[in-house]
Amino acid sequence: MRAAVLTDDHTFVVENVPDPTPGPTDLVVRVEACGICGSDLKAHGHMPGGIVMGHEFCGEVVAVGTDLAGRWHDGDRLAALPLTACGHCRWCLADDAAHCETFDPQGVGGSPGAFAEFIRVDAGSAVPLREDVGEFGALVEPLAVGLHTVVTGRIGPGDRVLVIGGGNVGSAVSTWARRFGAAEIVVSDPSPTRRESAGLFGATDVHDPADGPPPTGFDVVVECVGIPGLIQVAMDAAAVRGRVVVAGVCITPDPIVPLTGVLKELELGFAVYYRKSEFAAAAALLESGDIDPSTFVTGRVGLDGVASAFTHLLSSDTERKILVTPTKDV
Repeated sequence: MRAAVLTDDHTFVVENVPDPTPGPTDLVVRVEACGICGSDLKAHGHMPGGIVMGHEFCGEVVAVGTDLAGRWHDGDRLAALPLTACGHCRWCLADDAAHCETFDPQGVGGSPGAFAEFIRVDAGSAVPLREDVGEFGALVEPLAVGLHTVVTGRIGPGDRVLVIGGGNVGSAVSTWARRFGAAEIVVSDPSPTRRESAGLFGATDVHDPADGPPPTGFDVVVECVGIPGLIQVAMDAAAVRGRVVVAGVCITPDPIVPLTGVLKELELGFAVYYRKSEFAAAAALLESGDIDPSTFVTGRVGLDGVASAFTHLLSSDTERKILVTPTKDV
């Protein structure tokens, strides 16, 4: 099969690699679409050459493991949590496989991901999708990230919420915060394009960081960018006994002033991945038709366009989600 393989100089080249084969509890999926994630943009420069990335995917089953006969069939459509885990430790039993000691982050430096024509997935991580969801099934994963973040922050009816970052994660957070009953959702982002479109995802107001610090007094502040300094901005904007949730992936030290948190008695938490129940809820939201998934997607490329898409996304603040469609001409 063809796959976009990460090179030693941290770009991508399309190569022929071996087709995946299913183990007894695995499925092989023909990839319809795989989103390029902000964490991909940050991580690919630190990963070794030779790997296949891509963890936001959906597709069609083309091979079924021997232990799954009658449960999955060729032609079934699905999205899947991009991970494998043991299935029986305390974390797995608590529906929190991302913390399993044998956790394998598929497409993020672990098992091969979905910037490829086919991918092997653990059937225990798979969530079925209706055919009419189509390529937008690749949005299940980022929507699940947003849901887990909102759950972590215990956002509920009447809350005032500040979302720092209006990209894909911030948009997913806004979408769920609105559905959970937040009374006010302010999105702070330096990009005029992202501010202009924030209302599509549930925002009630926007803030331009060029105008100074965001307003204060928020019940929940969610940091969705992952650059140094923004955790302190979030703490400054939170109300007394407010809750700060960090979903942005920052890979460098980020100093804060603890006194801010002490004086306000803040809760500072972090959110990573999601539970399978949250992943299934994100799939159900897409199937419900209650949101317009096309608002999340601004472009599509084939495997040959992965390298240029990464270059473009690293320098652009107008794009949202670019989907890689390995088996379609773009």
